Amino acid sequence: MRAVLTALLSVLLLGSPAFAQDTGLGGSFINPFPENDTYQVEVVGDWLADGLMGGLAETFATGPGVVVSKKRYDLPALMLNRTDGDLNALEQAFANDPSHIAIVMLGAQDRYNVGPRQASGQQGDWRNEYGARVDRVMKILRKGGRAVYWVGLPNMRRWQDNERAQLMNDVFRERAYLNGVRYIDAYASFVDEGGGYSDYGPDVTGKVARLRDTDGVHFTDIGYRKLAHFVERELRRDMAQAKEERSVPLAGDDSEQARVNPDRARLKAEAAPAAPGTPGGQKQKPKEASPAPPPDEAGRDQKAETGKVDVKVAAAGGTEQIVSVDIVRPAIPASVVALVTRKQSPDKAAQMGDILVDQIPGGLTVMSSIVPPRGAGGRRGLSPTQTPYFRVFERGDRLPPKPGRADDFTWPRPQATAEVQPEPPPVPAPASQKDKRR
Repeated sequence: MRAVLTALLSVLLLGSPAFAQDTGLGGSFINPFPENDTYQVEVVGDWLADGLMGGLAETFATGPGVVVSKKRYDLPALMLNRTDGDLNALEQAFANDPSHIAIVMLGAQDRYNVGPRQASGQQGDWRNEYGARVDRVMKILRKGGRAVYWVGLPNMRRWQDNERAQLMNDVFRERAYLNGVRYIDAYASFVDEGGGYSDYGPDVTGKVARLRDTDGVHFTDIGYRKLAHFVERELRRDMAQAKEERSVPLAGDDSEQARVNPDRARLKAEAAPAAPGTPGGQKQKPKEASPAPPPDEAGRDQKAETGKVDVKVAAAGGTEQIVSVDIVRPAIPASVVALVTRKQSPDKAAQMGDILVDQIPGGLTVMSSIVPPRGAGGRRGLSPTQTPYFRVFERGDRLPPKPGRADDFTWPRPQATAEVQPEPPPVPAPASQKDKRR
């Protein structure tokens, strides 16, 4: 009851959650306009944060737009005698730091300070003091519009350490909500199927590997890579939202906007409908749809034709550029044109085949139609996607069982064969003429 009243008083003193969670410019959590279109990331914390920093550096090494600092800012714990000096040094270091994002992970050392206070009945006093120090770290890092991500503690092997980690995670989660900080739950991301601790688990590729160190607290290199994956997922989501905030309407007339963003002006002019009149004063007729080819041209060869489409791609530095992609249509023989454009027979439906869809790099979709060939005697065989092998081993379908087969579990069991009728009595042979006279 006392903990509930303390939490309610904290909410009343700090303000409503909506105000505490205010993300600032444009509603995005991260600044939409970083310098040079590159986000600078600083990692703060203890040894767990050091391993996380290595996983983040490997994760963001290939893609542009994010630079992870190669040096961790050391903040070993929050319940030491030197903590006040450490927090003062943290405030001075980040007062003029140009970073846009701060990622924090600590608390492994603080678990040694939870037990004695909890055993002596001073859990409430410890929670208030620890929450106040967490508040101070969050407010220091949030100055200057910096986005802060706080990674909670993972589950631990010893049950005493595991309980203390959950107590600290409760504080981290509560203070993150009140201070507008993203909380990343590392505890739920590393439990096994039964909700307990395990040294092994699936890595980022889905393969089972050793994720935790021998001490039951820290991670292996593969485990830190998986931990960085959960942080990356939150960062990517917020970066995508910040990217949408860049589409801000520009002030000024059309000519000024065209100078600022010429590519958008060109695309807008191409997509806009035709003007009511031309410079000569004559009205422009609406563009009519191209007429269908005459029947005598339906069976002619179609020459190769090349079209173009504009696609947005990521350029160096995280910016966008518009690239024209050629869409090549090969030459189509007259026999194929006649096959595709033939009319459907009223007594026999035309089979167009199965559609296969695949994604290729660049955000393009490829669709292909497969028509099964005719077999012996003119009979049309099954398409590749309708064969039992593809349906069972590729698509995972369950084929309907045949009645009476081993995989038929229907009950009551159907009769495999009709009931055997009793044979009629034999018909006596007709009597001869000699027998009749007697």
